[in-house]
Amino acid sequence: MPYKWNQTSETEQELRLWPHNSLPRRGAMIAILSVFLFGLIPLLAVLGSVVLWGLLPFLLLTVLGLWLAIQANYRARSAFEVFTLSGSQARLVHHTPGKDQQEWSCNRYWARPEMYERGGPVPHYVTLVGDGREVEIGAFLSEDERITLYDDLARKLRDPVAQ
Repeated sequence: MPYKWNQTSETEQELRLWPHNSLPRRGAMIAILSVFLFGLIPLLAVLGSVVLWGLLPFLLLTVLGLWLAIQANYRARSAFEVFTLSGSQARLVHHTPGKDQQEWSCNRYWARPEMYERGGPVPHYVTLVGDGREVEIGAFLSEDERITLYDDLARKLRDPVAQ
């Protein structure tokens, strides 16, 4: 599950959330190498002719485009959120690469999770409400993970000594 609760001190808990990583770097390199090798198969027919030099740049552009797309995906998936619960305070910090971090905090007593089964940008959209604001949390999680996250948040915010 791409989130984890940590007990940082006796009175403070921290929830770290991150997007799911379905393609590790080793798998990405295998995919790029496979595309390159399978792209070379049709070029064997024109090996030794001038046509090879006309087709080879297209293969190299394909491999470069795939590599750039995978790198952009890795940058986008480096976003993460940190939700901290202390004795009287609830705080959420959203880190997005290339942008300023977004922060939200309020008194823990007034903070509550909300879940919109329909009508949100994603099914079972989870938000935190408090201090006159409503902020999203875990929008990059899967539907089942957001449901579990909502249950965890409701339990943790309700019980100040929940472990």
